[in-house]
Amino acid sequence: MSEDLTTALPGDVAALADVAADKGEVHLVHLYPREMSIYGDLGNTRCLAARLRWHGYQPVVHDHHPGAPWPERVDLVLGGGGQDSGQARVQDDLATHADRLRELAADGVPMLMVCGMYQLFGEAFVTVDGRRLPGLGILDVTTRGNSTRMIGPIVLDTDLGQVVGYENHSGSTVLGEGQAPFGRVRHGSGNNGSDGTEGARTHNVVGTYLHGPVLPANPALADGLLEQAARRATGDWLPVQIDDTLAREAHERQVARLFQRRIHQTSGSEIHTVNRDRGEP
Repeated sequence: MSEDLTTALPGDVAALADVAADKGEVHLVHLYPREMSIYGDLGNTRCLAARLRWHGYQPVVHDHHPGAPWPERVDLVLGGGGQDSGQARVQDDLATHADRLRELAADGVPMLMVCGMYQLFGEAFVTVDGRRLPGLGILDVTTRGNSTRMIGPIVLDTDLGQVVGYENHSGSTVLGEGQAPFGRVRHGSGNNGSDGTEGARTHNVVGTYLHGPVLPANPALADGLLEQAARRATGDWLPVQIDDTLAREAHERQVARLFQRRIHQTSGSEIHTVNRDRGEP
């Protein structure tokens, strides 16, 4: 099932393109949009399709559902978060296409896997009762279920710049030896709340817990994925200047608010400590 988003996108969105869509087609594959997009991660696909159109490319989106044939052409792959029941419904189909996905990853196809799909792209997920569920092994990470959820806004430093988003997960993920993280946590919990890492990155595959959806608020990350995809699809990356003023303002305000809150909390803690040392309440 494929969908040409130059017409499916809202007219006012497509109309923002100042150039013709004459730089070639770029094919995006969204894995399991019904089962694994419960936290708004479909917005990542819409963001990439819109930005491709604005850059002058023709976006073609393939929604891949369990049991459906695999698309003939793949330039970029996306997956989102889902509940345990959603993961269970896609596991058989994911196993069917496991070797294909491993080959695409090894060949440098860009991929963004969020939350539940990030976990499924790892080595294994260990349930609270100790059952070990194997993953694809594309990312060398292991996730353990626990009763504590890590929820809230998050800020990362990454190779693609500062990234903001929202995390909501109970799985605690640990990187294997030599596995690079997607980013380092400046605010929030990240993979496990203790080692300062968030997500994982191998070749052009990014796994992360960041919802939001993450790409509209982080244009540099979106265009970093699109550059890799466009070069594979057309042999070149010819972007145009996009007005990302609103995205930058939202990004900057979230960072400022979070770190201003941290400053106030730290200051309050220091004042409380000084007063306690003085014998004051």
